[in-house]
Amino acid sequence: MKIRLDKYLADMGLGTRSEVKKEIRNGRVSLNGTAVYRPEIKIDTDQDKITFQGEPVIYEKYEYYMLNKPAGVVSATEDRNETTVIDLIKDRKRDDLFPVGRLDKDTEGLLIITNDGDLAHRLLSPKKHVDKVYFARVKGLVTEEDIQSFTQGLDIGDEKPTLPAELVICSPGGISEICLTIREGRFHQVKRMFQAVGKEVIYLKRLRMGCITLDEALKPGEYRRLTEEEVKRLCSQERKL
Repeated sequence: MKIRLDKYLADMGLGTRSEVKKEIRNGRVSLNGTAVYRPEIKIDTDQDKITFQGEPVIYEKYEYYMLNKPAGVVSATEDRNETTVIDLIKDRKRDDLFPVGRLDKDTEGLLIITNDGDLAHRLLSPKKHVDKVYFARVKGLVTEEDIQSFTQGLDIGDEKPTLPAELVICSPGGISEICLTIREGRFHQVKRMFQAVGKEVIYLKRLRMGCITLDEALKPGEYRRLTEEEVKRLCSQERKL
């Protein structure tokens, strides 16, 4: 891919466009072993070798992370008052990362962080019906009748009922533990679905999104890069009804 030198360096988090332009003009950037002084010069990201202040810079068009989102952190790219999920990705190179979908502030679990807009669209598009699997603790006894209601779709106050969802009771009781698979991403959807059957979600964690399952080794707040195989599976995923 051909790209301007200043954009290349800015994309890799080495400064703003104006800052890296200054570094280039001061001779602190080399192209294939030779100092360059023109920020607008076009380079080939697949072949050219760039160094910045003597250190090699490897270009990454896209970055993909799996985050175990902790409670208390907002699913946003920036916030003046709150810690965001992007703030947790300490070793990111790119400054254009965003969360694929949102988890409520008090919800934990799997969140994919990337700058790949096409991938995000495929995962979030209602037409793709990508599975999203949650574990929840629910105040109230979840019953077989609830399972049938979830299977048929629920009126949660939107224009249309929810799509059929798969509800599994893991542990019944006054506080029931359940697993739920939905194929939409409506606002507060899981909580609203249980409200529709007279119950309250008191703990919620996302376990899986599409073909990606939360790595059990990740503690809340920890993250890792997706493997090449995971990225391939995500990018090729297209669930058919």
